[in-house]
Amino acid sequence: MSDHLLDVLEGPDLGEAAHLARLHAELVDRAGTEDLLDVTYRTVDSPIGSLLLAATPEGVVRVAFELEDHDRVLEALGTTVGPRILRGGDRLGVLDLLAGELDDYFAGRRHGFDVPLDLRLARGFRRAVLQHLGEIPYGATESYAQVAVAAGSPRAVRAVGSACATNPLPIVLPCHRVLRSDGALGGYLGGLPAKQRLLSLEAAA
Repeated sequence: MSDHLLDVLEGPDLGEAAHLARLHAELVDRAGTEDLLDVTYRTVDSPIGSLLLAATPEGVVRVAFELEDHDRVLEALGTTVGPRILRGGDRLGVLDLLAGELDDYFAGRRHGFDVPLDLRLARGFRRAVLQHLGEIPYGATESYAQVAVAAGSPRAVRAVGSACATNPLPIVLPCHRVLRSDGALGGYLGGLPAKQRLLSLEAAA
């Protein structure tokens, strides 16, 4: 290797990048140790695109699709949860645990999720809907009307649709298993192709 190439590899740009990486690692370690963070996050690849995973000290608070624009989702979390947001810093390992469970889910090895959840982004009837979503069995579906009954408000079919459309924890709380009464897909925050792919994955198990 020439002396010139060594100078390029060891130049100020590489040194600065390494320095910034060390500072970020120190910040992540300190923030996690001293509970200085409101939200930690990471992204993972999946068969339906990149997913943003975000957690608070209480549990996973958000799973977001690419279609939602991850930067906008993080901005919203800064307003609704707290401004101290950092990539990494997953001191309790919740995001790593969820990433592993998602890998198993998409591989057909897992039918449910065991990670702790933080449901602070949903209140009232919407929260009741989300809690019921976790009870719909893998590979099964329910209509919006059936979910309304199960959540305690039989006439609130449209409200169920709204709760599913704003579900902060898709896949984990499987709103993709909720269909229209005629069997049509209805809407889906991650797009209808993603919803169909999830249903097909579960149907094939």
